[in-house]
Amino acid sequence: MFKRHEHIKFLFPALFLLALVAFFPLAYGIVLSFFRKMPVFHITDFTGLDNIIYLFSDLRFQQSLWNTLLFTVISVALEVVLGVGVAILMKQKVPGNRMLKAFILLPWAIPTVVSAKMWQWIYNGDFGILNVLLMETGILHNPVNWLGHPQLAMASIIIADVWKTTPFVALLVYAGLLTIPDDLYDSSKIDGAGDLRRFWYVILPLIMPVILIVTIFRMMDALRVFDVVYVLTGGGPANLTETLSIYAYKLLFQTLQFGYGSTVSIMTFFIIMILSSIYIYQLYKRFNYMQ
Repeated sequence: MFKRHEHIKFLFPALFLLALVAFFPLAYGIVLSFFRKMPVFHITDFTGLDNIIYLFSDLRFQQSLWNTLLFTVISVALEVVLGVGVAILMKQKVPGNRMLKAFILLPWAIPTVVSAKMWQWIYNGDFGILNVLLMETGILHNPVNWLGHPQLAMASIIIADVWKTTPFVALLVYAGLLTIPDDLYDSSKIDGAGDLRRFWYVILPLIMPVILIVTIFRMMDALRVFDVVYVLTGGGPANLTETLSIYAYKLLFQTLQFGYGSTVSIMTFFIIMILSSIYIYQLYKRFNYMQ
């Protein structure tokens, strides 16, 4: 038998690795945010809070923050709504249900960069199948540059992301649906509740904790989106799809502004932490209310 708290020492290897790959880079990034550091020009000047002060007047940062929040709100909302719908279909005993369960995981199984490249070809203004289909059906008369259009580029990215990550939401919600006893379905049918009322008053309250958890995961992932945007548009046109991660990447690895780039990265971290904390608090309150 272990003595009291003796088992804590077995956590040290995991905590050391976590500190090495997570806490140390975070701490070093915070330190860099207080400097104007450009190694290519051999510049390392302590600037204090200048980088943080400039951040609030940086129009490009404000644009990237707006783009990130817009992408997060719309994509996560669509993924949750569609994921719940797909999960309910997966729960129904209908022909082809097993095939649906198998094929629904395919978009999630494809690496994000590969799926983004696939969507890039779909959206191609000259040879993309989307333009071909819309022109064949008469909806379009001329091809559209989906990824280069100021009003359509962000919507195109959101559609690609929703296609990719909706299966993740559907799978977790489906697992939540499996925990609901069949007696509840039967009793609601006996009471005369229709499908819509049964979903709203029976199913939805029971799977709401799962939906909140899925929303937290997807929100954290969407706020730091990089790969799908980088492959599809690279932040263009005119930075209208540039997210915080893309902006930080360009500052750090293209212009080599390590100090200000670290400031943008750390601010992105704090934004994700604050919004996630709000969701977790709401989830905590809900669990306490249920108990």
